[in-house]
Amino acid sequence: MARGRARRGADYGEFWPGFVDVLSTLLLVVTFLMSIFMLAQHFASQEASGKETAMQRLNRQIAELTNILSLERTKTKSTEDQLAQLQGSLSTLQTENTKLSGFALSGDERAAADAASISSLTSDLDKSKEVSNEAMAKVDLLNQQLLALRRQVAALNEALDASDTKNQDSQTQIKDLGTRLNAALARQVQELKRYRSDFFGRLRELLADRKDIRIVGDRFIFQSEVLFSSGQAVMTSEGLEALNQVAQAIVEISRDIPEEINWALQVDGHTDIRPISSSSFPSNWHLSTERAISVVQYLNQQGVPAKRLVAAGYGEFAPLDPGTSEDALRKNRRIELKLTNR
Repeated sequence: MARGRARRGADYGEFWPGFVDVLSTLLLVVTFLMSIFMLAQHFASQEASGKETAMQRLNRQIAELTNILSLERTKTKSTEDQLAQLQGSLSTLQTENTKLSGFALSGDERAAADAASISSLTSDLDKSKEVSNEAMAKVDLLNQQLLALRRQVAALNEALDASDTKNQDSQTQIKDLGTRLNAALARQVQELKRYRSDFFGRLRELLADRKDIRIVGDRFIFQSEVLFSSGQAVMTSEGLEALNQVAQAIVEISRDIPEEINWALQVDGHTDIRPISSSSFPSNWHLSTERAISVVQYLNQQGVPAKRLVAAGYGEFAPLDPGTSEDALRKNRRIELKLTNR
């Protein structure tokens, strides 16, 4: 039994080295075949790449040949067109030659015709020269006139520029003068307001007890009955007394007002709506104006400068009270004094 197992072991030992050799040989064969396959793939890839590069090169060459062929066709077409033109010109020349041959003249006749042609051509040439000379003369004249006009235009432009500059300077001066004048007027108005305030203040003190003399806004109002009798323009003694106080105040204030302030005392006459018609006063305008003039003349006699006095008559057309009652009519019959600028 033991001998049998030993024999089988010996058999396996003999078999195994041969089996290993076979496997080693197969592995080498497979490796060799894989190497050959990889080399074949490499060469196939190289060949395919070379074919693609060659194909691209051929395509470029084909495109270049196509362009060259197109240019050659264009040149051929141009050459054919030129040939057609030359043939047409040749045909025309042949036709003209035939016509001239049909009208051929003898030597003398040809000479005479040539002389006549030369004479005609000479005459036409002389006329052309005359026309050309006249045209040149006209062109020279026009050039001179154009040059003169350009000079005039240049002179006018210079004058216009100078005028614009002067005008701008004048406008600047006018604007500056206007600004200064407005400032001066505003200053005078402010100063006049101050003197008017002083004037009103003094008159208020002087006429504080007089109920028939009122202050309305910037005006002193005297009822006509205080100064005048009904329908008259001559002042009463009571009116003269009231005006004496006013004249005194005006004279005192006029001494303080600077000469450059162009002030004036405006005297306005007003009546009621009842019409008046007499030989002395044909209308209420006449009556109101005469009353204002009487007040102005008296103030001038008391020392108020005449150039500072203004008289105006409004008649019944500027009432204080639009009513028709006796009280409304009395309010509207009045003399107003107003210190203002001229």
